[in-house]
Amino acid sequence: MNENIKSHYSYTEVINWLEAKGIELYGNHFKILENDYPIVYKLIAYFLKDEPTCFQYGINLNKGILLTGPIGCGKTSLMNLMKYLTATEHKFFVKPCRDISFEFIQDGYQIIHKYSIGKLYQSEPRTYCFDDLGTENNLKYFGNECNVMAEILLSRYDLFISKKLQTHITTNLSATEIEKHYGNRVRSRLREMVNLIAFEKSTQDKR
Repeated sequence: MNENIKSHYSYTEVINWLEAKGIELYGNHFKILENDYPIVYKLIAYFLKDEPTCFQYGINLNKGILLTGPIGCGKTSLMNLMKYLTATEHKFFVKPCRDISFEFIQDGYQIIHKYSIGKLYQSEPRTYCFDDLGTENNLKYFGNECNVMAEILLSRYDLFISKKLQTHITTNLSATEIEKHYGNRVRSRLREMVNLIAFEKSTQDKR
């Protein structure tokens, strides 16, 4: 299918540009492997809002992205690079889930608001990419246990329905593991909220 992309963008040129940007950010060893092109093409199509190509791939531009794959396959680096392709109105912030859980220990339930509704003085909720979903733990705040990311995702689902707010996620969890960690409601909401883009389980660790 990749050879048949009919688009006004040159995907080869975009990949070359992303690779150069990756070298700038991560060092000379950075390379986008040819095996990963099918994944990278989908991400490029989505973040450039290339409608005809997204249509070919069955990607819904109104939803966010859930990028899954084994540890070390390059999910975080790719999402960080995609920030440079997005138009200003679609900019997003990459936030590690573990950092959110540490903020929750410190500041409590207002963290759920911060990453869903937005801070008190922000006019609009932000688009986030929650990085490495599943690496955070259920945490206690004053003795009350809370599945912080489940609460944030459920709140963002309401905003997705009411304000079309998008959420991106990277994770090494499978759909079944997501359900086990976060419950059936989160899994079914995610189905509505995101396009699933998945690396093969056999993808090598690039670290």
